[in-house]
Amino acid sequence: MITSYTVSGMTCHHCVHAITEEVSAVPGVTAVDLTLEGGKLDITSETPVDFDRIVEAVYEAGEQYSVA
Repeated sequence: MITSYTVSGMTCHHCVHAITEEVSAVPGVTAVDLTLEGGKLDITSETPVDFDRIVEAVYEAGEQYSVA
């Protein structure tokens, strides 16, 4: 299954890399696709991943980022 979110606060590809790394470490996540332009975050998983876990992972990448 693929779940889509929008990430705001990113300014460069380093931001994309940091968020991708943190979200990829969330249990159950099998793939992450994040674009700098528009902030589209697609998460692939076998079962639904709790949104709060995604929020925590994005926050771990940097306090300036938010996800909706």
